[in-house]
Parts: sequence; structure tokens; C-alpha cells
Amino acid sequence: MSINAVSNNPLPSALPVLCVGEILFDRLADYPAEDVEAVTSWHCYPGGAPANVACALVKLGTDSGFLGCIGADEAGEDLKQLLLEIGVDLTGLQVHPTAPTRVVDVLRNAQGERRFAGFQGRSTFCFADAFFQGNTIPDRSFQSVEILVTGTLGLAAPHSAQGIEIAIQRARIAGAEIVVDVNWRPMFWENIPLAEAIVSIRHLLTQAHWLKLTDEEADLLFQSQNLAQIQAHYPALKGILLTAGAAGCHYWIHGHQGYVPAFTVDSVDTTGAGDSFLAGFLHQLLTHDRSQPLQNPQHCHQIVIYASAVGALTTLSPGAIDAQPSDQDVAQFFDNKNLL
Repeated sequence: MSINAVSNNPLPSALPVLCVGEILFDRLADYPAEDVEAVTSWHCYPGGAPANVACALVKLGTDSGFLGCIGADEAGEDLKQLLLEIGVDLTGLQVHPTAPTRVVDVLRNAQGERRFAGFQGRSTFCFADAFFQGNTIPDRSFQSVEILVTGTLGLAAPHSAQGIEIAIQRARIAGAEIVVDVNWRPMFWENIPLAEAIVSIRHLLTQAHWLKLTDEEADLLFQSQNLAQIQAHYPALKGILLTAGAAGCHYWIHGHQGYVPAFTVDSVDTTGAGDSFLAGFLHQLLTHDRSQPLQNPQHCHQIVIYASAVGALTTLSPGAIDAQPSDQDVAQFFDNKNLL
């Protein structure tokens, strides 16, 4: 079955970041609830980790493109129009003629922490993003790419797993660095043994230059949160960011290790905060001359502080993309706190 490409305006003169993977709607419960049956009303917010990162980058001032697949339905059209309005390049966006755009039920507690609760009874493999094809991405998408960002959810489906692998190889040929955000969500790996999922994720990490993961993901994949030890298993890694929500972020960047506590804010919804954190980090990373290692430990620390602020600001209102701050918002946040 053929998948159609989305036409788009010509690429910007420089498109430094491509994000590949899922784009979807988070159907967020309007009020805290323990299970789906207890929810009386919902609100849909655009999301999907790679799409979140692409949008957050543009809002911060870094051009980005998104590679993925939506359904030929109202939800897919809404997502496409939103990303175009934000300014994300969609040269590599595909449309599946029959598979629907993914919708995820998201519950949250009184503290705003979210829990993913399923796909309204559907199999995870029936959605359009599971059919993404890497061999149909236009060559011009990779002309100026410096960084390719991907997660691990697409590895669960054969088509999207192959598509991500092809995108990575094409980006590497173009000289780009690969960023992997583990983003572990068990419900995406329907009927796939945990051991098999871990093998797939670890294989992806052998191709990564930068790794973002949570403390729980580090325990799952490595039985350790020792970043130097993790890097020793993947020597190509230039940096590791280990986030732990309100407990802050530990990092290892070119041998420099450090910790940044989380900012104290009145969180409403934490959905997408980690994606905004990653976008903030990449936005700052691209302002550095990456032909030279980040030798200054203080500079590494400041980059992570900036990323933490972007993540914190995203929790101040519901939704992932809707809540993302601009670079000016981040600057105002620092001014108010007399930081940086």
C-alpha cells in the first residue's frame, strides 16, 4: 500500500535538526483520575516525543524538520497544520491512506504527573506512525542536517523500525550526529517480550552520539545510574542526560559530570517536559562550535540549566506542544530568578 508524501514549502537555507518518529494526540483527562473509567471529560493535545522536540526547537529559534507518518484523517490534518503554523519543515512527513493517526489516553494525578493508559482498545501497531518508511524521505531533507533526533517507540513496529534505521544511516552519511531519547512506554511494545525490546533499544544506542533517558530507564536498561559506566559501554557517546523529574538532572558531557536541580514551579501537567528539556539542550548545543569538544565544565553546566528551565516552563499549562516556551520566555524566567 502506497504512502503519500506531504508537499511543503522549500527547505530553509539551513535545517540543522531532523526529528524522526511518532506524532499523535494525547487525550488528556481534564481532572486527576486513577483510571480511564473515572474520567468524565477529556481534552486532546498534540504530541509525540519527536514532534514535540521539533516544535520546541522552532519556538526557541532553531529550525527543525519532522519525519514521520500521519493518517489521512481529521486528526492527521490538524497535526500537519499545527506543525506548519509553528514553522516545522514537513518535507519528510508521510500520510497513510487507511491507518489512523494515533491517539493516546493520558491520566494525571493531583501533582500533574501523567500516566499513559492505552489507545482506546486498539492495537498499538494499527496506527499510521507504525508504517513510516525511511526509503521515501526526500534527499533534500538531509542536505544541511547536523543532528537527527529519534526515540525508541518506533522500534516496536517492523515498518517504522526499518524507517528509523534508514533515516539514521542517511543522516550519518550526511555527517550528522544522532540523538536518542529512550522514552520507554511499555504499551507501545504490545506482546513483545521485555528482553527483546531491551535488545532493540541497546542496538539503537550503539549508533548514538547523545543519549537522554530517565532514572527509571537507566535502571531498566543498565541496572545502573552511573553515567560514566554507561558511557564506557557506548564509547561513541559524547553526552548523557539523565532526568528525574522534580529530582533534577545528572549529566555526563565529554567527561564532565554534574547535577542540576529542578526548578520549583507550579506544575499543571508534566507531559512533554522531557522533550522540551531535550530541545533546550540541543538549541544551546548548536550555538557551540561542535568541531571542538565542550571543554569548559561551567559551559556544560549552563547548557543543562537552560534545558531544565525550558522543561520546567512547559509544565505550567496542559499539553506538550501548546505549553512550550520561546527563547524570550526562558530569558524572562532567568531574569525573574536572577540567574545566568
